[in-house]
Amino acid sequence: QVQLGESGGGSVQAGGSLRLSCAASGYTYTADCMAWFRQAPGKEREVVAAIYTRDADTHYARSLKGRVTISQDNAQATLYLQMKRLEPDDTAMYYCAADTKPAYSGSGCFYLSEYRYWGQGTQVTVST
Repeated sequence: QVQLGESGGGSVQAGGSLRLSCAASGYTYTADCMAWFRQAPGKEREVVAAIYTRDADTHYARSLKGRVTISQDNAQATLYLQMKRLEPDDTAMYYCAADTKPAYSGSGCFYLSEYRYWGQGTQVTVST
């Protein structure tokens, strides 16, 4: 079992930055993949970025590449998502997720068909 808890969301003006955190606990060493997802009202959930925890290889959604950075602090068992140049379309609930299925790369984690463990989400609201 892996437990996840996000924090760091909030309201920000367009052009601003936020850093989301996801604290992991439990059998975190078993999770090959961790990722950030988001879901805006009325839209499907989409993957933002993923990281292969064994070597920190990362992969990003094409539409967000260059504006977001996923990273991990293994000592703190924490996953981060640094977001910059935020736009109103970035408004969504952001979730972190983890899975123990082997993936071998950041892209493998990005395209993982499903994630088993989820946090409760943290809201990001970007205003004009």
